[in-house]
Amino acid sequence: MANVKKEKIIELVDITRQFDDGVIAVDNVNLYVRKGEFITFLGPSGCGKTTTLRMIAGFDKPSSGKILLNGEDISHLPPNKRPINTVFQRYALFPHINVYENIAFGLKLKRVKVTYQDKNGKQVERIEKLKKHELAQKVEKALKMVDLEGFEKRSVSTLSGGQQQRVAIARAIVNEPEILLLDEPLGALDLKMRKDMQLELKEMHRKLGITFIYVTHDQEEALTMSDTIVVMKDGVIQQIGTPTDIYNEPKNSFVADFIGESNIFSGTMVGDRKVRFINHNFDCVDDFAKNEKVDVVVRPEDVFLMDEDKGQVNGKIISSIFKGVHYEMVMQVGKTEIVIQDTIERKVGEKVSIFIKPGDIHIMEKEFSTNKYDGYITKKNTVCFGDGEFECDVTQLYEGSFLDEEGYLITADGEKIDLTDVDVNVEVGLKDIEISDDAEAGGAIGNIVSMIYKGDHYQLIVRTDENEEDYVFDTEDTWNENDRVSVIIPKEKIKLSLKQEVKR
Repeated sequence: MANVKKEKIIELVDITRQFDDGVIAVDNVNLYVRKGEFITFLGPSGCGKTTTLRMIAGFDKPSSGKILLNGEDISHLPPNKRPINTVFQRYALFPHINVYENIAFGLKLKRVKVTYQDKNGKQVERIEKLKKHELAQKVEKALKMVDLEGFEKRSVSTLSGGQQQRVAIARAIVNEPEILLLDEPLGALDLKMRKDMQLELKEMHRKLGITFIYVTHDQEEALTMSDTIVVMKDGVIQQIGTPTDIYNEPKNSFVADFIGESNIFSGTMVGDRKVRFINHNFDCVDDFAKNEKVDVVVRPEDVFLMDEDKGQVNGKIISSIFKGVHYEMVMQVGKTEIVIQDTIERKVGEKVSIFIKPGDIHIMEKEFSTNKYDGYITKKNTVCFGDGEFECDVTQLYEGSFLDEEGYLITADGEKIDLTDVDVNVEVGLKDIEISDDAEAGGAIGNIVSMIYKGDHYQLIVRTDENEEDYVFDTEDTWNENDRVSVIIPKEKIKLSLKQEVKR
């Protein structure tokens, strides 16, 4: 255990970052980074990855929790006191000075302790600037590390995007930091340059031997370069693991959908290591309780195409696209679509079957099975929850009750109850919500923040503005992320129960 502790260079303990407007960008994050590791924070825009990086750098302070560097709390240490350097997406180079001056800029400001002997033989410490030849040696070493020897006198504005990126890295590593932070540093490069630089960065990490903490929304980038990937969503860590673990054993449907391409199906466990989806019982290797509703993930490259009746399930090819290395085909089984990647094409219209090995079927707990909210009844006998107000049937709160002409609830015993402001539990099923682009049509308004295809339907999440309440539901309709919509829930689909008995 002592060795494991020793190799932790950075540790985040219960870190939360809440902005002045109340938005929680990072929510109670706990993780550690090992010395010399290449770790990547991966997730969509707004997931909290850059905020986490900024807190490690010292540009942002955590609202609560602490950041440890080699076991010491550095939460309130300013950026210039931390042995950490950052490379930004925009590089932040000085266009009016040459490559050498850009790299040497920070070193010229640096002060180092120098020990001298005075005439009495006593040792004296002085704080001095680096000498000119020391400066030149350090810049030369950094240039060599990024393969830019001979570029010292070149103007930064004459360099390509990839060369500018290398100068930015050289400027960061010339200070010999313990940790290098990289915030989407390849974002401004074209596709080919980005792929080349991924490999170069990985090699640079190997040569330097220091800790790299990298931020990206590009899954391929994360899978190519990282020792460890931290997948984030809504300020919360969804999964931490090696690229292989994250790809092959996603913890939930968000991770499965975000990392690589996936077939995600709704399934039911029908026996010991047996799961039913796409109208067939498959053997699997994951052990879940019988009759449990689950999410099933199968990667497109793990679906084997066979002639009709030779495999486990028959279907028909409805789409085929050549992707360079393989064909990406879609097979339809009933209403369900299955994406398949294969080097041999089956033509559109061809009847085929598929075979999936037990080890290639990944079973996950259903992330969402229903929507639950805290709500209250209004004087109009509507219910407020999830930043919205909806028509509802309040008589379900008391068996055998009805509403009189004045809107009071009359119980089966004839008692009159005023339900105004009564607290209730609200439950709404995943199939009981609709949305509209007409803002007036529904009881709540929000934006689509997530959309996962599950073979024959999409699972959408609509998030409201005020308190960031989520409505999760299944639909066959196609929408786009960030669409502004109103949420419609039929009166009879809203299930209510009392939080506590109303005083009569």
